[in-house]
Amino acid sequence: MICHVRKSQDKVLKGLRVYDIHCGIAHAFNGSFQQAETFIAQGMRLGFGGNVTFERALQIRWLATELPLDAIVLETDAPDIAPSWRYKERNTPDQVPRIAAVLAQLRGLNEHALSIGTTANAHAALPRLALTSS
Repeated sequence: MICHVRKSQDKVLKGLRVYDIHCGIAHAFNGSFQQAETFIAQGMRLGFGGNVTFERALQIRWLATELPLDAIVLETDAPDIAPSWRYKERNTPDQVPRIAAVLAQLRGLNEHALSIGTTANAHAALPRLALTSS
């Protein structure tokens, strides 16, 4: 399950509980730390993309560094949420490695470690993805 949660965290959480969903991704996450913890407790991973590259996106950047790595996936949200270096331009999936580099730097990790972790998280959240990428 991939849920678009931008500005709708509480409604999506309610739906996940009602339908007993415990695996997936909360795409374009931009909620509070408490909401993030609730999504994680529900078995969801949180998607971070281009928004984490903006220095003024303090809440998103803080969440991306403080949440456990096993709760985070990288995403592109193409064409909408472009990274800072493509501000007001169309976003494309080929930007994910640069977004990963920013997130790795924020977390104090090397890019390879971040990539291994977030890829494993994506496979855990979307088991069929793991089957197609083997």
